Amino acid sequence: MSDLLLSGLSALSDPDLLLLIVITTLAGTVIGVLPGLSGTTGAALALPFTLTMDPISAVVVLATIYGSSTFAGCITAILINTPGTSASATTCLDGYPLARNGEAGRAIGVATLSSCFGGVISVIFLLFAAPLLAGIAYQFGPPEYFALAVFGLSMLATIGGGSAAKNLIAGCFGVLLSTVGVHMMTGVERYTFGSGALYDGIGFVPVMIGLFGIAEFLRQSTELGLKRNVIGMRATRLPSWADLRRIRNTVLRSTGIGTFVGVLPAEGATIASMISYNEARRHSSNKQNFGKGEIEGVAASEAANNSAVGGSLVPTLALGIPGSPTAAIILAGLLAQGVQPGPTLFNEQGNLLSALFAALLVANFLFILVGLGGARFYARITQVPVPILWPLVFMFSIIGAYAIRQSVFDIYVTLAFGLIGFLMQRYGFSVVSLAIGLVLGVMVEQRLGQSVAMFNGDWWLMFTRPIALAFFILTFLSLAGPLLAAWRHRLKRSSRHHRHEREASS
Repeated sequence: MSDLLLSGLSALSDPDLLLLIVITTLAGTVIGVLPGLSGTTGAALALPFTLTMDPISAVVVLATIYGSSTFAGCITAILINTPGTSASATTCLDGYPLARNGEAGRAIGVATLSSCFGGVISVIFLLFAAPLLAGIAYQFGPPEYFALAVFGLSMLATIGGGSAAKNLIAGCFGVLLSTVGVHMMTGVERYTFGSGALYDGIGFVPVMIGLFGIAEFLRQSTELGLKRNVIGMRATRLPSWADLRRIRNTVLRSTGIGTFVGVLPAEGATIASMISYNEARRHSSNKQNFGKGEIEGVAASEAANNSAVGGSLVPTLALGIPGSPTAAIILAGLLAQGVQPGPTLFNEQGNLLSALFAALLVANFLFILVGLGGARFYARITQVPVPILWPLVFMFSIIGAYAIRQSVFDIYVTLAFGLIGFLMQRYGFSVVSLAIGLVLGVMVEQRLGQSVAMFNGDWWLMFTRPIALAFFILTFLSLAGPLLAAWRHRLKRSSRHHRHEREASS
């Protein structure tokens, strides 16, 4: 761990890497500020261009876009009551009322410092926790990785909100898509329909661009008549000492919640901000002010969503299980570079990890300069007309899809999944579940084949391995837990109803 820290600090002496971090941090901030765009969309658009880079530069670009766009969502949330990213949705609740009361500068100052603190703490947690988790993963064989991937798939029900059944259906569709192509162990063609373009399967990158870029373009096209009023702002200012004392406990609590929630395979920053906002209100002595312009609400949301960034990368790097939608795209980027996440990553790719830690640390400190010095400039970006912005997004999506293999077929895949993603969102299916199902499906099939070969066809011997058995039990509890809870609720309601009937008859 100390070697990674020292190597990360030395990585900052590379002027090219430092310049890349600054550029992508500013680009990620622009992405986060623009209403409708998000870190996930930005990472999906940047993904094909990272394939021409070395692995270190590629992961730096994706990670800094992730972190900076998550932070920048607070600017639009406060100034125009429209979260730049879904992770800043709860920031609107108190940030916009503060702005309407003439305290936009104060709100952005609180959001900036809270974001920086949460982000730095989560990177430190990532620095220490990921190697520890990877050390445990050294005891994993194919059966353990298969059980872990199945457990990750069982968590898809909780991703994206809405119906758990629809989320699972979307995830299963993603797993089905992962089986397209020639099976590596048997050489059997599956779902290729005689097309040579499908022999190697459906590429991660065109699918990601379609689901998160083109689908969002189609959704935004339905909101062309929406008008946003931008609140004027004189200047951003640092919070006063009274403000700092007031938000101190909230920021600490929210950072812990965000880091913990980020580790779980879910919608990381979005869920973390919601939980932290509710906890801040529950513990606050000013509950009545929440929703009317309470700085504790702004601090809770922003500390949580930025701390979830580092947390979500812990299982992504150590186990290959994405902790958030954007982490799934980063995972796809690593796989496209030929980098396999897992315990060996920390021995074989130490330079890559140190650069990642350095990039996230620098980006978080840059938030202070961006948030306090550039908020007024970024506020003007929000006025870019949607009819201009989204056609540009569409153009970059198509260029990015084609640039991967110079294949027109990849453009068709991108457009098809853009339409699929748009229809899924309209009817309540989670595109995030589909994306993660696609990524984990490859791991499930590969590890299952290795496990069956390892046990000479006696696949049930996987249940004799303690770690694998533990993950299978967790999978069962994850799937059966909501059903058992609903069953217990019905029993309690039924017994309560019978008791009332007996009391009424007596």
